[in-house]
Amino acid sequence: MPVTPELREKWNDKTMFDLQAKTIDGKDIKFEDWKGKTILVVNVASRCGFTRQYAGLQALQDQFKDQGLLIVGFPCNDFGGQEPGTDTEIKSFCSSKYGVDFPMMSKVSVKPGKGQSPVYEFLGTRTGKLPGWNFCKYLVHADGTTIEFFDSRADPGSSQFKATVEKAIKKTAAAKSGSKKSGAKKSGSKKQTTSSSY
Repeated sequence: MPVTPELREKWNDKTMFDLQAKTIDGKDIKFEDWKGKTILVVNVASRCGFTRQYAGLQALQDQFKDQGLLIVGFPCNDFGGQEPGTDTEIKSFCSSKYGVDFPMMSKVSVKPGKGQSPVYEFLGTRTGKLPGWNFCKYLVHADGTTIEFFDSRADPGSSQFKATVEKAIKKTAAAKSGSKKSGAKKSGSKKQTTSSSY
């Protein structure tokens, strides 16, 4: 996505943990409540060929949640009209079909323009990439600014994707350990934003 100077300035000094969203139950949440976690943000849909990735996402959450991973799903009807249901219907589907227990947000639009979710405006500005279809993924490191983008084809159940997630988690653990040893000195260097796809 083209990043305008206005967008760059708007989000330049922000991190993921400055953002807010509304849950699928209608409650307001602040990402700062999840500060220190590695967050995988996914735009999801119930009637997509990639919907089966819910199973891999839940398995990934189960495997790494105790190590600091949090998956956050954002239902989205932008692509092919494949998420037409209400929030209540979406929640019921995810729970009954795939046993999803990671946080699900209220349905949003991820496309640029009026009505775009601020979360996706931030992620798109930071990476220069926005979802082109359902089940695109942003792996947000625990610093809240280092972000990796993966397209729909990145299978959360694959060993390759699991290794990528584990690497991000270990990087966080190493940074915390190093910070303690050095007296928690702050670094003046800027964080990097990267993008990837399989």
